[in-house]
Amino acid sequence: MSRSPMRSLVPRRWSLATRLLALQLTIITVVVSGSLLGAYVQADHATLDAARQKVLGVAWSVADSPAVRAGLAAPDPTAVLLPVADAVAHDTATDFVVVMTRDGIRYTHPDRRQIGGHFLGTIDQAQRGRALTETFTGTLGPSMRAVVPVLDGGRVVGLVSVGIKLQSVARTLRGQLPTLLVTGALALLVAAAGSWLVSRWLRRETHDLGPAELARLFEFYDAVLHAVREGLLLLDREGRLLLANDEANRLLDLDDAALGRPVGAAGLPTALGQALATGQPRTDEIHLAGDRVLVINQAPAGARPDGAPLGTVVTLRDHTDLQALAGELDSVRGFAESLRAQAHEAANRLHTVLSLIELGRPEQALDFAAQELAVAQGLTDRVVGAVREPVLAALLLGKASEASERGVDLAVSPDADVPEALLPARDLVTIVGNLLDNAIDAALAAPPPRRVEFAAAMRGDELVLRVADSGPGLDPADVARAFERGWSTKPAAGPAGRGLGLALVGQAVRRHGGDIDIEGSAFTVRVRRTAAIGAVT
Repeated sequence: MSRSPMRSLVPRRWSLATRLLALQLTIITVVVSGSLLGAYVQADHATLDAARQKVLGVAWSVADSPAVRAGLAAPDPTAVLLPVADAVAHDTATDFVVVMTRDGIRYTHPDRRQIGGHFLGTIDQAQRGRALTETFTGTLGPSMRAVVPVLDGGRVVGLVSVGIKLQSVARTLRGQLPTLLVTGALALLVAAAGSWLVSRWLRRETHDLGPAELARLFEFYDAVLHAVREGLLLLDREGRLLLANDEANRLLDLDDAALGRPVGAAGLPTALGQALATGQPRTDEIHLAGDRVLVINQAPAGARPDGAPLGTVVTLRDHTDLQALAGELDSVRGFAESLRAQAHEAANRLHTVLSLIELGRPEQALDFAAQELAVAQGLTDRVVGAVREPVLAALLLGKASEASERGVDLAVSPDADVPEALLPARDLVTIVGNLLDNAIDAALAAPPPRRVEFAAAMRGDELVLRVADSGPGLDPADVARAFERGWSTKPAAGPAGRGLGLALVGQAVRRHGGDIDIEGSAFTVRVRRTAAIGAVT
């Protein structure tokens, strides 16, 4: 069992499992002892009640005997009734059977010296024809006794008392005591064994930590979950969402209703939900969630004793701004590369001009320089004059140089018109830069002539951007999937894979209330002026 680092932070006391075992054993001992006491008291009452019923039944049997009624009428009742009483007492295991007159004068008694004496006890109810039972201390000591009338033609002619000494009742109860004790000991043993098993399981599940340690762990982990700047999701083995911290709720727009539901039905984007539902390890995968670009990592969370994982842990990092900045950086890098290439070409051209002058041909040098300047300046003037948004103009110039180096002709429509500040520069770079990159790659995959065309215009309340290439275009069956994260016609490359560029384009266009049409190799983006202006403000 691994030891928790919290052991060094909290003084070692009884663990939660040990405390629970001690508490359970105490409770079980009290309950079993109380049960035994209750059983003993109940047995005592039951024994007394059984003795009461027994003496009452025997007394009625003796009182109803014709021999007893005849003996009461005999000249010497004692001589007739004494053998009968002794026999009944012996056969029924009672301690005394006393037959007496209606006034309580004894005719029989186990102690012969008591014959002729007055009966000690209550007889008034029996004198009135009703039976009674009581506990009374007589000549033989405390006893449970019954007194019933002897009736002859409805007239009380005598009384019969049958009794069992309480000492005999106690002896019977003591005979039941070993059974009660054995039963209680077995119950205590079984309960203690069950408590020990529960304690052992709890010790394993809690890593033998105490309540204070568990409380401190919970406080620390809860503070970490709320303070960490990464989104965190915990999924069980069935893929149900068990926990989402504050950052995960913000990034994925989750609420409390998502907890306990399968991750695929918790309101996550479809592609992300399907990816997480598999439970497979993932490292730095890029996914889109609404307007955000998220980096996903997924790994197993611990393991059960049998080796099965407890679930999975998912971390989310927001790379929306980073991805946009990376796109802008790519554009700037491309622009820098184009400047480097142009500087290299300019140096070559300058050497050519100088060489022509050294050869004594200044007219040819002047013509060559003028032609090169017209070609370079023509593209710059056309782009800058048509595209008033400076960031987009720089992007187009950079992409044109990059395309030229790669053997692709990037043509900007002469009537292209993009007003300044109509869209955020970052979104323009995302939309146009990714479409041009895909178009250049598609043109390179096709036979010459390789060409990419860019056009832009304001049509009423809409800004229309169009990028077309000389490539084969998309299969109509793939148009619906073109803007899904992870879909691409090119092989995967890098940890993030492909299929991100067009997904980012679709995200940016939707963010500004627009739409995209695909016809073969031509992509047309429409963004309404009202939506764009609202995005800027």
